[in-house]
Amino acid sequence: MRIVIIGTGNAASVLGRKFKAAGHSIVQVYGRNTSAASKLAYEWDTDSTNYISLITKEADVYIIAVQDDAIAEVVKELQLPGKVVAHTAASVPKEVLAGVTDHYGVFYPLQSLRKEVAELPDIPIFTDGSDEKATKQLEKLATSIAGDNVSKAGNDDRRKMHVAAVVVNNFTNHLFALAEDYCKKEGLDFQQLIPLIEETISRLRSASPSKTQTGPAIRHDRETIQQHLELLNDHPQLKNVYLLLTESIQQWK
Repeated sequence: MRIVIIGTGNAASVLGRKFKAAGHSIVQVYGRNTSAASKLAYEWDTDSTNYISLITKEADVYIIAVQDDAIAEVVKELQLPGKVVAHTAASVPKEVLAGVTDHYGVFYPLQSLRKEVAELPDIPIFTDGSDEKATKQLEKLATSIAGDNVSKAGNDDRRKMHVAAVVVNNFTNHLFALAEDYCKKEGLDFQQLIPLIEETISRLRSASPSKTQTGPAIRHDRETIQQHLELLNDHPQLKNVYLLLTESIQQWK
């Protein structure tokens, strides 16, 4: 397919590389940041523009990969009748694109994407099209980079999945950051926790996390919990999180 990437951030960069690796042609990159757009265009051997009015009309699919709150501003000036246009946001309804074309939808990558990655990650894709043309084109494009890991998801399902994604990705990463900060302040090596983190994650491939919970909270080990809380007196933020999660685990059905 001939694709235009609208955006130059993490999602735009990684998806563009995925599209190129799958044999698609990126015919143009649009970005408000001229330098960032030119850099991606050089990487993909294509053209760039920082004027919406100069976006080519010669592509098959247009992927809007910008921040959620910037989508409405982009589409306000975008007119692509007859083309398939999709944004990549989980929490923005596809109907925001209704004024751009009759063939619109969502191409949502359920993955934490960083433009600096050395290896392209596996990316589950959720698609949603306004009509048969958009649905088929977006599913075909998604399958080309994600194989069987492609699902349909309407506006409500995407928003709900995004909530779960925030919990398992953003919240857990914050816990890692709190633990790392604790280790630094206590003269401990955070890297020694990596094997434990990896083992915890690996269990999810074969068992429900509700069945593999361990630790003093699930055992209602009051003595150990109290010792931990005393050790956390100088770390009030982590102590509050410890108390909240201990209570949540103990109240788990």
